[in-house]
This record gives sequence, structure tokens and C-alpha cells, in this order.
Amino acid sequence: MTDLNELMRQAQKMQDQFKQAQEDLSNLVVEGQSGAGLVVVKLNGRHDVVSVSIDDSALTEGKEFIEDLIGAAFNDAVRKLEDEKKQTMSSMAGGFKLPEGFNFPF
Repeated sequence: MTDLNELMRQAQKMQDQFKQAQEDLSNLVVEGQSGAGLVVVKLNGRHDVVSVSIDDSALTEGKEFIEDLIGAAFNDAVRKLEDEKKQTMSSMAGGFKLPEGFNFPF
């Protein structure tokens, strides 16, 4: 019975660590850029856009150009956020290699 109790304690500890990691990641803010910094998009860990910054020099290039830069900056931020999540969860898994394409529910 002691082994079962220890297993339950370890499971609870892992669950607490997982909850803390979720909270930490939701507070994380990453920055994506495009056009050598002409457009900067910041996302939080919940994939909410925190801010969008467009350099004045990009405004003379036309609507389509700016739309492309915004999309590219957003995609860059999403990739960085996913990398951060993967690193955090991998370190929490104690070196256990997670399957390719495995996504956490947040």
C-alpha cells in the first residue's frame, strides 16, 4: 500500500507542476517580426495578440505589402510560442521524449 501512496504523491506533484507550467506559459509574451523588424507582433501564451507595431516606413508600401508583413510576423510569433511550450513541457517531462506532433491542451 505504501508504493501506491507514493505513486499517488508523485502523480499529484506532477499535476501541480503541470498546472504551474500552464500558468507560466499563459503569462509568457513572445515577439514575432517580419520585414527586418518593420512589423512586430507580440502574443501571449493564450495566443492573444498583445500588440502590433508597424514601422512608419512600411506604410508607404501599400496595403498588400503590409498585410503580408503582418501575417509573417504573426506566424513567426506563433512558432516561437510553440517552441517555448515544447521546451517547457519537455523539461517538465524529465527528458522523456514526447512524440512528434504531440500537443498539450493549452
